[in-house]
Amino acid sequence: MKKIAQLAAVLTVLGVSHGVAEQEFVAEDQTPTGKFLTATEVRPILGATKGNWIAVREYNGQDLLYFTHLLAWRCGLHQIRFAVNGAEHEVFPMAPCNPDTPNAIPNDATIYLQYPLTSIETIEVEVLYDDMQTQTETFARKNVMTP
Repeated sequence: MKKIAQLAAVLTVLGVSHGVAEQEFVAEDQTPTGKFLTATEVRPILGATKGNWIAVREYNGQDLLYFTHLLAWRCGLHQIRFAVNGAEHEVFPMAPCNPDTPNAIPNDATIYLQYPLTSIETIEVEVLYDDMQTQTETFARKNVMTP
């Protein structure tokens, strides 16, 4: 029975949904590089700037949900998961980390998702750092609106 509980805990960390793992992750070396490539280096920045993790913008008759800030610090992350209005969590697509330009977001990267106008009320965001620790924040629309 103990083995089953341990397996369930591992599957939860791996983001298992409906019995199928989305992706397997392992903890990465946390030796600081000075380039912000690890959770050790990125976590303090994301902790201090959590109010900027996401943004909502009304544009061209739609709600746009931006993840730009998190993407700039993706080198210390394994995954970004989010849920809009209490729905099931989804994985936000992240471009791979480029250690030569860790904060640069590639031109072809997805930086936002589209929703019907005024449909976003709350957003829960969970980041899985590359040391296998998670941080979850919930945002109300009014607190993350941009002009």
